[in-house]
Amino acid sequence: MRVTVHDYSGHPFQVQLSRELARRGHSVLHEYSTQYVTGHGNLTVTPADPDTLRIEGVAASLPIRKYDPIARMRFELSYARAWRARLERDPADVVVACNVPLFALAAVRRQLARSGRPWVFWHQDIYSLGVAAEIDRKLPGMIAAPLRRWAYGLERSQVRSAARVVAIGDAFVDHYRGWGLDVGHVDVIPNWAPLDELVPGARDNAWTRQHRLPTGPVRLLYAGTLGRKHNPLLLLDLLNAARSRGVDASLVVCSEGVGADELAAAAGDRPDVRILGYQPAERFADVLASADVMVALLEPDAAAFSVPSKVLSYLAAGRPTIALLPEGNPAAADVRAAGGFVASPDSTGAGAAASWLATTIKTGPDALGILGARARQLAEQRFDIETITDKFEQILAAAAGRDVERDAARPEAEGVAA
Repeated sequence: MRVTVHDYSGHPFQVQLSRELARRGHSVLHEYSTQYVTGHGNLTVTPADPDTLRIEGVAASLPIRKYDPIARMRFELSYARAWRARLERDPADVVVACNVPLFALAAVRRQLARSGRPWVFWHQDIYSLGVAAEIDRKLPGMIAAPLRRWAYGLERSQVRSAARVVAIGDAFVDHYRGWGLDVGHVDVIPNWAPLDELVPGARDNAWTRQHRLPTGPVRLLYAGTLGRKHNPLLLLDLLNAARSRGVDASLVVCSEGVGADELAAAAGDRPDVRILGYQPAERFADVLASADVMVALLEPDAAAFSVPSKVLSYLAAGRPTIALLPEGNPAAADVRAAGGFVASPDSTGAGAAASWLATTIKTGPDALGILGARARQLAEQRFDIETITDKFEQILAAAAGRDVERDAARPEAEGVAA
């Protein structure tokens, strides 16, 4: 099959799926936004990749302004025009849309419907909930209500009209039913992290030396987006609570944007806080290996429909995690299964997490290492890319109306390295 995987965010596990599909002989074009600033996966075709893989960036003619509603909508429509032009240039048997903002996807969905081209909605986040919350923050109730209904209607139509939907959790399916939708075309595939890229490594490595991280303190690391779904100041609450309990701790944050700026302003010139930007994909394993304990954040209003994929990367990297997020979020179960700690996303939860950290350290010099090994073991049980790709391959074939292709075009049959 000719497959276009359009992952707006350019995250690691989506491009891993594209690589595996290409390795199986499918002609895969993997696309991403060049303007969205976040942690990226390996978005460069390497000599080890099959020649059936292409990776290309897509850029709108307008800049992103995330927190200006009118400018944001204009950007999304501009992005949709750029993506539509790519779709016309590179027709595919099936298109996968992942992490695409609400209004951009609405515009492209209409083109896909007119052309009769099947598409799969890989649903990572219910964007209309965030849009509705922003509408409520900025507009009076009488105006806000119809706009909320409009936003919900856009996303509802996306779910209904896709040939297949891949949801990342059962809460999505329940929400679709609440919208009155049939869910016979919906499959649930939880997110994962690329085990071959995020391999547990040495705590002190070339990356830590490059950034001159101190070797002594317990390193708390947060790596990923700090947006509206996160309270960045909780990271300082956690650090302060740990130090007040006698833990010699430091905080390293790899992020950019408004949340990172807010954290930097609050931290001032503290020597125990380092705020670095997003790191290159090829260094990410060393970044995560540098930590003794990883930290994840998620605010309550994002809990049901947003699963912090950074937690999955933390598991793959073989490091224990402190997760300050609501109890009902699926990531909470993953963190607990790996022996980490989950608490509410507030100062009380930060204090409880710091007490857990202090107690854990006292149990033995390798206590955190033992928990890290447990995390990696869980990741290996769950993140098998061949099993995951088998499921996606069946979904793509069903969307395109054909059988799964198993023929001599597969690269292993031609002696091409996987």
